[in-house]
Amino acid sequence: MPTYEDGVGLSAGEQQDRRPSQVKNASELGQRGSLANIAIPNENGTGAIEVPATRNSVSDASPYMHNLSLAPSQKERRGSRNSFGAQLPIPRSKRQSRLSSVAYASGQPERPGMPPIQPTREILASQVQDLSGDKVKAAKDMGFVFDIDGVLVHGDRLIPEGRRALEILNGDNELGIKIPHIFLTNGSGKPEQPRCDQLSKILGQPVDREQFIQSHTPMSALAEYYNTVLVVGGEGFKCRDVAQEYGFKDVVVPDDIVAWDPTIAPYRVFTDEQRKTANPRDFSKTNIEAIMVFSDSRDYATDMQIIVDLLRSEDGRLGTMAKDPVSQRIPIYFSQGDLLCPSEHPFPRMSQGTFRIGLEAMYKALTGEDLERVIYGKPELATYKYADEVIMSWMEKIHGEEKLPKNLYMVGDNPASDIVGGNAYGWNTCLVRTGVFQGGENDEQNPASFGVFVNVLEAVKTAMKKELGEDFRFEWSDARVNPLLQQGDSGAVAVE
Repeated sequence: MPTYEDGVGLSAGEQQDRRPSQVKNASELGQRGSLANIAIPNENGTGAIEVPATRNSVSDASPYMHNLSLAPSQKERRGSRNSFGAQLPIPRSKRQSRLSSVAYASGQPERPGMPPIQPTREILASQVQDLSGDKVKAAKDMGFVFDIDGVLVHGDRLIPEGRRALEILNGDNELGIKIPHIFLTNGSGKPEQPRCDQLSKILGQPVDREQFIQSHTPMSALAEYYNTVLVVGGEGFKCRDVAQEYGFKDVVVPDDIVAWDPTIAPYRVFTDEQRKTANPRDFSKTNIEAIMVFSDSRDYATDMQIIVDLLRSEDGRLGTMAKDPVSQRIPIYFSQGDLLCPSEHPFPRMSQGTFRIGLEAMYKALTGEDLERVIYGKPELATYKYADEVIMSWMEKIHGEEKLPKNLYMVGDNPASDIVGGNAYGWNTCLVRTGVFQGGENDEQNPASFGVFVNVLEAVKTAMKKELGEDFRFEWSDARVNPLLQQGDSGAVAVE
């Protein structure tokens, strides 16, 4: 199987040839250690697609065992590494698409059996587009994939250029046409719809759930394979809510276990309020089938202790110790592998990747074995494959054409995830200076293929000029494009 290092230095065309459809099933690769113990079952008619993992290292811990403060080159240790031959399931089912862009109070068309009535602006835009066939075709054949934190927002604070970029893509341009775009973030920790609502409010632009992928969104496919799972990370019980929304039937969180046996986390101060909201049971009689790290841990000591106990147990039963730490080990999944993430603090903060590396080091120190694990999120292949599915669905919704645009642009701020993943997948990559990256002309280890830009608006405008022409205008101008005003002295006026 090709690794990310294999893709370094390839042309965009060569990288394009390495799309997931070209990658063989992991079972054909002919090499495997103990991963058979955590392999995903065969599809058997389920609604999931299995995508081969993209790395062959089982652990990131080794370089850190003697000096955990050592920071090796990202070129040698890319964002995430998965066990050789691991399968990452992603949802197969197509997202529901509604082609009409018109919303009615009743939710139904006002003229049964007749096409929906479009707003006047849409009629005018369609007339203009009829006269600009080449530009319309080019506009539908390009699309954008945006990281969020560090590109469009900083936490709850808007990056001003982000709003203007989305206005242009949502139709404030000379054609009045919507340019396909989705949001692909390694952020996590809450259900998709509340996050979309929050982003819509901050950005002042609509963010539809059908455009939105969090790091753990593709992990919803795992609900078809596991019943009882431990879900770790996030604030309070939000990640339990996420897992239940995804269809996991029996969701355990660390507080449930601490409420059952407070001695399992001796340094944890467990309040009466937390105990009331926990769901304790006798976990010495419960087999937890898998561990899902959905978001950043809010309590490293407690979460690491419980995870290590489960990884060393017999088939996920707390209070036991496995005779063979490999064959009896339950699988562990991480929603993303970023070491750092931008925030309102002047310097990026540690993210889920550092939690994972610490866990791997502890596990190897205690057992002598590398921890095999599976990682979703950028830059993993499964996440980009899933992004293709979402883009095609969104294309059908806004243009009635279920196809993948040929020219896709990834706009991100983190070279080790946004740029590495986009380059390896054959996308045009744009690196912005409003987040993690604050370097020189380009990142030395993971250079963006399309360039480095001061902000997201400059990246969007540059890409659109390349695809649509240098003379393309980034605003809707009624006086220039309204066909009703181009009839000489007919006296026609614009309809607002």
